[in-house]
Amino acid sequence: MLDFREALIEDASSIAKLVNTAYRGEISKQGWTTEAYILDGLRTSKYEIQQLIETENSKFIMCIQGDDLIGSIHLLCDYGSVHIGMLAVKPNLQNLNIGKQVLANAELFAKKTWGSHKFVMQVINLRHELISFYERRGYKRTGEFQDFPVKPKLWTAKVEGLKLERLEKLIP
Repeated sequence: MLDFREALIEDASSIAKLVNTAYRGEISKQGWTTEAYILDGLRTSKYEIQQLIETENSKFIMCIQGDDLIGSIHLLCDYGSVHIGMLAVKPNLQNLNIGKQVLANAELFAKKTWGSHKFVMQVINLRHELISFYERRGYKRTGEFQDFPVKPKLWTAKVEGLKLERLEKLIP
């Protein structure tokens, strides 16, 4: 059984570890959400997670199984839209529909908490399988792109020309 709860400041280290292992490094290659082939380094830091937890209208939702953190997602409500980011599931548990449940729970939370009906996210343009995952969840490609951010203290790109593509979903 999966339980969901809002993250507390003391959860920041566990969330950062989960997000980093889901996206980067050797462990991430156990799952299908890895970015290890396009980026080196970390996806986030404990400090960044702490800042996001402390930010107004910003929430991390944690997915707990037993005593283990197995999934998380970040939500930021901004001018009526909710920006979704850092959806992460333990790599060895991916393909078990946990990510779908984390995303659905987050959307429901945002609707109840902020009355939001518009959800937006940015996905690396080379992550075709991830974009397809979100499209199956009702997200639409907008055709809007921006340059991938440079954060040399956290990561370095292995490929040139990375972009972030904006996806949106309206929920009545």
